[in-house]
Amino acid sequence: MNKTKTISEYGYSFQIKFLVCLITDKLFLEQIIDILDEKYTTNEAVHWIIKQIREYYNEYKNVITMNVFKIKIQEIDSDLLQVNVKDVLKEVFKNMEANDLDYIKDKSLDFHKSQVLKDAIVRSVDILERDGDSDEIKSLIDKAMQAGVERNLGHDYLEDIEERYSETARITSPTPWDIMNELMQGGLGAGELGVVVAPAGIGKSWVLASMGAYAISKGLNIVHYTLELNESYVGLRYDSIFSGVESQNLKYHKEEVIEKLDKLEGNLTIKYYPTKACTVNTLSAHLKKVTTFGEKVDMVLVDYADIMKDVNKSTEMRHALGNIYEDLRGLAGELQVPIWTASQANRSALDEDVIEASKVAESYAKVMTADFVFSLSRKIEDKIGNTGRFHIIKNRFGPDGLTYPAKINTNIGKIEIFESNSVQGQGVQHKINNRDNQTKQILSQRYDDLMNEN
Repeated sequence: MNKTKTISEYGYSFQIKFLVCLITDKLFLEQIIDILDEKYTTNEAVHWIIKQIREYYNEYKNVITMNVFKIKIQEIDSDLLQVNVKDVLKEVFKNMEANDLDYIKDKSLDFHKSQVLKDAIVRSVDILERDGDSDEIKSLIDKAMQAGVERNLGHDYLEDIEERYSETARITSPTPWDIMNELMQGGLGAGELGVVVAPAGIGKSWVLASMGAYAISKGLNIVHYTLELNESYVGLRYDSIFSGVESQNLKYHKEEVIEKLDKLEGNLTIKYYPTKACTVNTLSAHLKKVTTFGEKVDMVLVDYADIMKDVNKSTEMRHALGNIYEDLRGLAGELQVPIWTASQANRSALDEDVIEASKVAESYAKVMTADFVFSLSRKIEDKIGNTGRFHIIKNRFGPDGLTYPAKINTNIGKIEIFESNSVQGQGVQHKINNRDNQTKQILSQRYDDLMNEN
């Protein structure tokens, strides 16, 4: 008598982590879905959950979410089973960041493939005893041998012509600036990495927050990772952007801010991780939690990648940074979301009118890895006059090497970028060109005032 083996023999913890993989990893689910069967567990709650995962994917071609589970649980007739399912899902949540999930996926896949092959062999014996149809046996064994292989073989160039020209061929998330969107053919696309380069204290974080605020106003869901500032402080920056009120005055305009926020259709999640304590794996685990227990993520902001921890633990800074940016680009591809981050420029860039690629700190691999890279340059006189220059360092989708004048008010996060030949652009450029003389006059006056005081 053939007795069906089950994953229950690997223990309860293994089953919980197996569920984590099924719920959070779409690629793994796609690979195992053809051989996924709830009969391979003796735990009734796990049995029920796997059944829901399988049925949901077959209908919607996606991983199931906790919101769907909440609805499905209410349909369970047995109170005891309801309680047990809830307990299992609580354990699933606790194990979202387990460090052995890759092993669990490999072991689970091997188990299911071996069971499918075993079943095929048993059925082959029955066929032999019945009529000995060798073609049927061969077909059965071949199908079993192919079970659990990757389903998506890639883009068929000759067959998938219409797919290349469809509006969904490249799904983009726009920036607040028409110039940038035009250069990127609509914005940063799903699976792509964009980088803002600037020296410390110039406004990188405000640029990222401005992109996040604009996306939220368009109904998109954003996750903003902050590795320097705390979550509340970043939230106040968004408040300033939406309300136009400077941060120090926000407490006097609370109701006004609330009124503005009530009109937003998108959602923002701000998550803080300490400097050098966060890896790309950390972000991956958190994003899978957000996706599983919340809403779809449309864009990710990381402020900023240079102060993340290299999971490969490279001793040389340039290698570590190269690894971080490659992993971040890989995460964007895995989750199919656009990721924006910032990068430090060299100290010498503080005195540059335009920050070129050579001024990117530590590792040029950052530029090589990213899809779109632009710099923000603001000299002391620019800070005084609320001006600056955006320079396109790299553009995988169009021209680069272009420079645009900008108005920048970091008190409220208002950033405007202009074409150089536009009226506004010429005005800003004229202001920038005359700034040296203005700065000299200011410094001279301050010096005279200081001398007079003495």
